[in-house]
Amino acid sequence: MIGPILVGLFILLMVIGIPIAFVIGIVALLGIMNVEYIPNVTVPVKMFNGLDSFVLLAVPLFILAANLMNSGKISQKLIDFSLSIVGHIRGGLAHANILVSMIFAGVSGASQADTAGVGKILIPNMKNQGYDKENAVGITAASSTIGVIIPPSIPMIIYAGLTNVSVGALFLVGIIPGILVGLGMMIIVYILAMKRGYPTYQKASWSNFMKQFLETIPALFTPVILIGGIITGIFTATEAAAFASLYTVAVAMFYYKTLKLKDIPQILIDTLLLSSLSLFALAAANALGELMSYYKLASWAQEFFTSNVDNKWIFMLIVIGFFLFVGTFMDAIPAMILFIPVILPIAMSFDISPVLLGIVTIMTLAVGLVTPPYGLCLLLAAKIGDLSVERSFGAVMPYIAVIVVVLLLVAFFPDLAVYLPKQLNPNMF
Repeated sequence: MIGPILVGLFILLMVIGIPIAFVIGIVALLGIMNVEYIPNVTVPVKMFNGLDSFVLLAVPLFILAANLMNSGKISQKLIDFSLSIVGHIRGGLAHANILVSMIFAGVSGASQADTAGVGKILIPNMKNQGYDKENAVGITAASSTIGVIIPPSIPMIIYAGLTNVSVGALFLVGIIPGILVGLGMMIIVYILAMKRGYPTYQKASWSNFMKQFLETIPALFTPVILIGGIITGIFTATEAAAFASLYTVAVAMFYYKTLKLKDIPQILIDTLLLSSLSLFALAAANALGELMSYYKLASWAQEFFTSNVDNKWIFMLIVIGFFLFVGTFMDAIPAMILFIPVILPIAMSFDISPVLLGIVTIMTLAVGLVTPPYGLCLLLAAKIGDLSVERSFGAVMPYIAVIVVVLLLVAFFPDLAVYLPKQLNPNMF
C-alpha cells in the first residue's frame, strides 16, 4: 500500500514545484520511515556514502573549469575562432554557436555552463544581427546539449562509476554521435537561414584564420590533453578535471591575462552553487535507491521484461521512451542513479553492452535539458533571450528531432559509434 502512496507523493511534490532533489530526499525518508526493518539513519548514511567517491570529485572540478573559461573570456576567443571557420556560411553566427558548443564540450562536460557562458555573448549578438529571438534561444539551448555527449562528460563519469564501465570507452563512443548531432543542427540552421535570409560574415582570409587559430591554440589544446590522457591511462577522469581547472587558470591568468586573482572567490562560489544542485540530487537518489532495493524493483522489472519483451530492439525503444519521459522532470545524474541499476541487468540479458546502453541513456537524457518543465538549458537560454519558455520550446523542436534521429541511429546501428573507437583502442571494448 505504501508504494502507490509514495509514487503519488512524488508526483504531487513535483507538480507544486518542489525542486527534484528535495522531492527525491523527502520520498526516500518517508518511505524508509515506514519500513520496519530499515533504520531511519539509513537515509543520511546512504546520502553520505553516495558522495564518498573519488570519481564524483570530477563533477565540481569540470564545472569549475567551465566557469573559469567563461570568466576568463576564453569563450569569446572560441567564438571568434569558430566565426573564422563558418562565419561565411549563410547563418554564420548560428553555425558558430553550434561549433563553439562542440569545442566547449571538449573542455567542460557541463551543458548548463555552456548555455550560460556562450548564451550571454551570442544570444544578444544574434538578435542584433537580425536573427529572431526564437532561433537565437533555440540554437543556443539545443547546441548546449552536445556538452554531455562529446567528452569529457559529467554524466558519462557518473554512469561509469555506477556500472564499472571504462570512462575512456564511454568518452571514445561519445565523439562521433556528438559530431553528428552538431552537423545535423548545422543543416537545420542552414535551411532556416536560406529561408529567412540570415546574414553572413566575410570569409576570413588565411592570415586572419591563422591568427585566430594561433591565439586559440591553448584553449583548443585542452580537450586533446584531457581525452588523450584519460584514454591512454595517464590520469583518471577526476585528475583530468583537476588538470583542466589548473590549466584554464594558467591560460586565462598568464597567457590571455583576462582573469584576475580577485575573480577567483566569486567563481568558486558559482561553482559550489551549481555543483551542489547535482550532488545533492545524487545523494538523495542514492537513499531512494535503497528503498527501491527493499521493494525489489529490479527483480520486478526483470520479470516483466522477460515475460513480455523478447526483442532487444523493442527493449531499447522502451528504454529511450522511458528516459525521454524521465528527462522532462529529472536531471540526468539522479535519473541514472535510480534507474540504471534496474535497467542494466536486463540490457545485458539482451546482449546489449553497458557502453552502448550508456551512450544511448546519456543522449536520451540530454534531450531533457531542453524539454519543460525541467529543461535547465532551455530555461537559462530563455531567460537570457527574454523569451517565454513556450516559444523557446517551439524553437528548439527541430534540433530535438536531430538529437533523436542520431540517437536512434546509434541505438540500432551501434557500429556507427563503436567502430572507430574499437580501432583506436580495442582493449577497451
